[in-house]
Amino acid sequence: MKTYSISEVAESFNMTPHTLRYYDKEGLFPSIERTSGGKRIFKQSDMDALKVIECLKSSGMPIKEIKHFIEWCSEGDSTLQQRYDMFLERKASVEAQMEELKKTMEVIEHKCFYYKTALDSGTENVHKNNKIKSAFTH
Repeated sequence: MKTYSISEVAESFNMTPHTLRYYDKEGLFPSIERTSGGKRIFKQSDMDALKVIECLKSSGMPIKEIKHFIEWCSEGDSTLQQRYDMFLERKASVEAQMEELKKTMEVIEHKCFYYKTALDSGTENVHKNNKIKSAFTH
């Protein structure tokens, strides 16, 4: 069975060994093994778990709640409903974030158009005829 050092895992996930140690300290790797010298040994299952942890983290879930998910996984089938419900909540949260980002992108795209047009004509005055009064309007 292939194993990975903390440095290999950190590099693979573009994070620091410090972050992995923090995750372990917070209980996100309950089954991590260690060498006789105390160094962490990561298995493929730990790498797979880390993919999910990073997904949940990037969705805005706090470490404390991720720990609950990890605990539910350890408890087995009796927590399937809680885990499913948690992912439904994450899905709704990410969809809401995506909608907000879409609105943000619309403003950014408009401002790109605004400044490109002004640059092409050499002045912002070109927009006065288009009812765009300043660089700060939508």
